[in-house]
Amino acid sequence: MITAFVRTVILYLLIILSLRLLGKRQIGELEPGELVLTMMLSDLASVPMQDFAVPLLWGIVPIFTLLSVSMLLSYGCLKSNRFRTMLCGKPAILIENGKLCQTTMAKNRITIDELLEQLRAQNIVDVTTVQHAILENSGQLSVLLWKAHQPPTAQEWGQAPQEVSRLPTVIISDGQVELTALFQYGFDLSWLSGQLRAKGFSSPKEVFLCVLSPNDTLLWVAKEGVIV
Repeated sequence: MITAFVRTVILYLLIILSLRLLGKRQIGELEPGELVLTMMLSDLASVPMQDFAVPLLWGIVPIFTLLSVSMLLSYGCLKSNRFRTMLCGKPAILIENGKLCQTTMAKNRITIDELLEQLRAQNIVDVTTVQHAILENSGQLSVLLWKAHQPPTAQEWGQAPQEVSRLPTVIISDGQVELTALFQYGFDLSWLSGQLRAKGFSSPKEVFLCVLSPNDTLLWVAKEGVIV
């Protein structure tokens, strides 16, 4: 009985430690790889808990192996946008400027009933009020309503609604230039270099985040330790 108690406590604490090391997002917003990892961790821990003939080390070593691989993949995702896209996928736009993207819905196996159900879960009963709906990698649906259907802000009182033609777009992510997004809206690297110099940056490597707004203005966030 004491052996079962000790083994269970050790494995339980090991799983908790693993989840803590993987970050808080592991608990609430599981991506496919993280969900698989969580399921495998629980299965690996259950075997030495139930079968005392299995050495405890046989459960601990695979758990640490999976944890190490997961942290290595997470590090790769932080350093390479291409690797992150390959491993985690990209958000899918299901509604763009009020138009249902039927091809994207079919590719992600989302039916119109499922889309409407997720909209109702966000208190949206009229699909025509939705300007953009994005299916995130976690499976959650992010929704942006048309300006006319959004609650007014203090600045908008007495002003006519102004619709945005597109979503804010990330141009630089953790020092890496998103060339596809840059070229998509008619800009090039020469233009971006000029914008960087105007803001006091010598290289995109010094920028943690740069977002192109719908009115073509740029939001800059420098990396920690970079003075501009």
